[in-house]
Order: sequence, then C-alpha cells, then structure tokens
Amino acid sequence: MDITDRPATARAGRREWLGLAVLALPILLISVDFSVLNLALPNLAADLTPSSTEQLWILDIYGFMIAGFLLTMGTLGDRVGRRRLLLCGAGAFGACSILAAYSDSPAMLIAARALLGIAGATLAPSGLALIGSMFGDPKQRATAVAAFTGCFMGGAIIGPIAGGVLLAHFWWGSVFLLAVPVMLLLLIAGPILLPEYRDPAASRLDILSVALSLAGILPVVYGITELSRDAGQPGAWIALTGGVLVFALFLLRQSRIRRPLLELRLFTNRIFRGAFTLSLLAGAAQGGSILMINLYLQTVLGYSTLRAGLWMVPPALAMLVTIALGPALARTLRPAYITAAGLAIGALGYTLTTCTTVETGLPPLIIGFAIAMAGIGPGMSLGYDLILRAAPPEIAGAAAATAEAGGQFGVAAGVALLGSIGTAVYRTTLHLPATIPSPAADQANESVTGAFAAAHQLPPTVRDDLLDSARTAFTSGLHTVTTIGAIMFAALAVLAIAELRQAPPTGK
Repeated sequence: MDITDRPATARAGRREWLGLAVLALPILLISVDFSVLNLALPNLAADLTPSSTEQLWILDIYGFMIAGFLLTMGTLGDRVGRRRLLLCGAGAFGACSILAAYSDSPAMLIAARALLGIAGATLAPSGLALIGSMFGDPKQRATAVAAFTGCFMGGAIIGPIAGGVLLAHFWWGSVFLLAVPVMLLLLIAGPILLPEYRDPAASRLDILSVALSLAGILPVVYGITELSRDAGQPGAWIALTGGVLVFALFLLRQSRIRRPLLELRLFTNRIFRGAFTLSLLAGAAQGGSILMINLYLQTVLGYSTLRAGLWMVPPALAMLVTIALGPALARTLRPAYITAAGLAIGALGYTLTTCTTVETGLPPLIIGFAIAMAGIGPGMSLGYDLILRAAPPEIAGAAAATAEAGGQFGVAAGVALLGSIGTAVYRTTLHLPATIPSPAADQANESVTGAFAAAHQLPPTVRDDLLDSARTAFTSGLHTVTTIGAIMFAALAVLAIAELRQAPPTGK
C-alpha cells in the first residue's frame, strides 16, 4: 500500500495516550539493560568469579538474543496477537529479571540473560506495531512514535545514573530488579488500555524460516562482535561466513513462500527501503563512534566507567530533544528535508570531534558528538513513523521488527568495522619507546587498553613515553572513525532526499 493512500482515522483519546505510557516504559527498561551491566560487572565478577570468556557472554548474550529473535517475534505478534505477545513477553522479562538478579553462578546468569533477550525481542516490535493501530491520525502517530523512540534512547541516560545509585547502596543483582515493577504495571494495565490486533488471514508460523533466521542472524552478530575485539579470530570468521550463507538460504526461502517471516515485498516500497537503509547505516556510524568515544574517555582521559557514562548523557539528551522536535516540524515540512537537514548538521558535529586532541580533551569531543546525535534525532523518530505508514496494517509487526533488526545489526556492524579501522590506525601510528620489553610491546600493539595495562609494569620514564604515544595514536584512530561518520552522514542526507521525498508532511 502506498503511503499516500493511507487514510487518517479518528484521533486518539486519553486511553490511547495512557496506553502509550504503558508501552514506552518497558522499552526504556530494555535499553537500560543494554548498558547497566557494564557498571555492575566488577561487583558481579567479585561475587560469581566468572572467567574472562564467561564475562563476555554475560555482557553480550542479551544483545545477541534480541537481534536474533526480532524478526520471529515481530511476525509472531502479527499472527497470534500483538497485545498477547507483548504481555507474554512482559511476564517472561520480569521473571527472568528476578532469575538474573539472584543468579549464583556464571552459567545461571548467562542463561537468564539469554532468556531476557528473547523476552525483550517480543516487546519492541509489538509495542511499535500497536502504536500504529492505536494512533491513526498522522500527527498523533508521529508524536507517539517519537515518544516511544525517545524512551529507548532515554535508557542510555538512565542506565548509568540508576545503575550507579543502585550499586552504591545494594548488591549487583539490584540492577535487574528495576524491570520487575514496570513489567507488573504492563501486565495489569495492558489488558485495559491496549487494543488487540492480529492478522485475521494469518497462516501458521513457518518453523523452517524461524530456524534459518536464527541460524543466520546469531552467528553473524556473534562473529561481528568477536571480530571487533580481535580481527584475527578464525572461529569468528567461520561463524560470520556460515551465518551469511545460512541467511542467504533464509532469504531464498522468504522469496518462495506465501507468508514469509521477512516480508521482502516491503523493500519494493521506496519509502520503507529508504528509512530502513538510513536506520542501518546511521546505526553503524553511531555504534562505531560511541565505542571509540567511550574508549577515549576511559583510556586517554582515564575516567571510570560511571564517569564516562555520565559524560555521554549530554549527547543523549541532545538526541532526545530533536527526536521530540521532528514530529512538530513534519506537520509542515516533508520528512525527507527534515531528516536530510538533521544528518547534515550531524556531519558538522562529527567534523568538530576531529578537533579533539590529547590536550583539548572533552569540549570539542562532547560538543561535537552532541551535535552529531542531535542531527540523527529527527530521522530516528520520523523514520519509524514512515515505516509504520508504509507497511500494510496486517504486517506492521513484521515491518517494525525488520526496521529494528536493521538498526541493531547496523550498530553491531559499526562497532566491529569502525572499531577495527580505529584499531588499525592506532597500531600504525603507535611509536613504541626503544627500551620497551618485547612482551609489553606486543601487548601495547594489540590495543590502547593493552598499552595501559603494559605501562603499569614499566619504569616511570618508559611508562610515560608509552602512555603519551598510546594516547596520541588512539586519538588519531578516533579522528579517522569520526571523519568516516561525517562522510556517512553527509551521504545519508543525500539518500534521505532521494528516497523519502514522496512522503508528505503529516499535516497534509
């Protein structure tokens, strides 16, 4: 269905707006769970004594499962009922949060985090699709989508703050219990405030498609994540290659069955295709930049994880402001021009971050990144709204899941690819002191964190020379990554006009 053919329906009332609040809170908690465990890891490690491999799985398995199950859960909601799936997911998320909080072994916590990811994958696509059902008026829907998107980004702000407060007074498991009262609220208020919607013509879920999607997506996300840490891991390359091949089989099957898990026909719609591409590539630029900036704060400037997280709050706030601004502007201006202007401003922000040096420190970095994140804000909220407007109502859940999976994959790919580029620049520009021992030199060449670990074992003069060189080399890598981000944003601004210009203002 063409976007301009979708008629506006009755305006939403108090019940729908209360329903939006009920939908938005769990999305905020999903976002919090992405970041809050980084703060809890030292306390958790002291209590459960996980190995280094187990620590990585504790951190990563949640994101792996969300990315892997988004497509399945989005389509499942269209078939069994979006509200029903949302409530089932909320109950499971609350129960798994309790399980994670009281885990007494690394294996138990890894399993709980995996189940949390699967449950979390039910909430985002069902919630976004329900917004499309609840808000038929284009102006109201754009505002509702912006609020929903803003809550996801709000988790990036609340995560470090709430985690720091809880860990100052309670044990590490308390960070998981944040979700329990919110999910209880959703279970109580959801049946009252949220409508049910399912596709009356839906067929049974194709189990083979589900299996192929998981067997394709999970190894790809795992491979990309591991390669971002060490590009020389053969196991990660095997996983990535195998996942790509299986996902190709998945796409082939989707093109041949009547009711696919991934609706390829959505990509024939120019507006959907453009919004999806923008989400994918902007997410990649954002993911790679956040990785490098966090490392800069924690290594070059020597900040703690909490302090570094708090310095990322201003960019997140800047994005929240422009996410809210996008729908208001879209009432009179075409979304294509708003998105393109924002991305152009974002490109200027990334350019400003390249003025960061070891001596200048925070101001150009945080100000530039805040401008970049402000630039991406309008496109985020308007992009999801365009996706809902472009998709036929019966597959809105699948459309939402496809867009969200694209954004998740973009962030993971950006962390891996741009992180690898930043590391390569660091290695080529690092000048090691002539007197540094070989083991310390090898460790310093691996990464900037390795250089700081090796420096503690060296005499003061050699240590200072190594740290100065490592800081300068890493800053060069940061410049390269943010320059790539600026180029990507400028190119995406042109793409936004080319692909989205048919979408009318919401006020028309």
